[in-house]
Amino acid sequence: MRIRAAVAREKGAPFVLEDLTLDEPRPGEVLVEVGAAGICHTDIAVRDQWMPLPLPIVLGHEGAGIVRAVGGSVTKVVPGDRVVMSYWHCGSCRYCASGHPAYCVGHAAWTTAGCRPDGTNALHGDGPVHGFFFAQSSFATHAIATERNVVKIGADADLTIAGPLACGLQTGAGTVINRLAPRPGSALAVFGAGAVGLAAVMAARVAGCATVVAVDIHRSRLALAEQVGATHTIDASATGDVVGAVRDIVAGGVQYTVETSAVPAVAAQALESLAPMGTCAILGLGPQGTRLSADMTRLLTTGRTITGVTMGDGRPDELIPGLLELHRQGRFPVDRLVTTYPFAEINQAVADAESGRIVKAVLVPG
Repeated sequence: MRIRAAVAREKGAPFVLEDLTLDEPRPGEVLVEVGAAGICHTDIAVRDQWMPLPLPIVLGHEGAGIVRAVGGSVTKVVPGDRVVMSYWHCGSCRYCASGHPAYCVGHAAWTTAGCRPDGTNALHGDGPVHGFFFAQSSFATHAIATERNVVKIGADADLTIAGPLACGLQTGAGTVINRLAPRPGSALAVFGAGAVGLAAVMAARVAGCATVVAVDIHRSRLALAEQVGATHTIDASATGDVVGAVRDIVAGGVQYTVETSAVPAVAAQALESLAPMGTCAILGLGPQGTRLSADMTRLLTTGRTITGVTMGDGRPDELIPGLLELHRQGRFPVDRLVTTYPFAEINQAVADAESGRIVKAVLVPG
């Protein structure tokens, strides 16, 4: 079938809208009409080639839409179902079986190869076009996903809210809920109040944290953090001692920190803001060469933990519907983060996201 897709053809260049051909779904695959697609920092990283996937490529990995056709053997969904397209996982390796599918041994081959694991692609243009990014490539009117990475959601679910849960918001919220699992009444600080960080803020309040500190350099984002659950905010551009500011709020430091910026100096602040035996979760994805340095003696004497977290370390089939239910209850106000753009305005949406003018850009048909 003929579809419209946004193609990243050259490093750092604007996306180009093109008409492509999309194959019918193979066994185990699902054809989805895309109703919403969030723009994530990872998409921009590939376009700019500090995540060096092959070009030209159709990106997009926070897709949500309606199933239009299914391949043989698919039983999880039927045409007409609403779904979120998240990340692929096999479901049977030791990580999947133990509840940690984000660390599936086969994940990479289905996520960042630019094609199916067998080397084929469902997308075709006048020349080669790579796709199947995160087993979807949802910067398009239609996408081929798999039964393994679609999450069925309610018939009344708002796709503009559901799409961003596929990656960024799932990552921030899941990190707090699944990996950190803070005790009620505890204190948590989030460094970086973008979409991932604000999802962590919202999840911290859901988890019962009494003190939730948001740190950022954008006053508008700090104001939004207060609206969605932060009890305190710190403007890092206005203070020379962020760690001291955190400790002024919570004497001795917080029990948990979430670092989303991928800036080594900020990650160091997140680590030093911890109380003894506290845990710092690293979520930020930065250019190749980014390193976090830690004083081993200080780690030893404080008993602190540094942990990396991918995709919120949860089961998408449970986490995503759970977050949608929290949104329905008014406890996870994703709608306050989202700005929608017609699909044809993808380059404006990316520019606004990169500038920090908006928090979460979501493409919709039009």
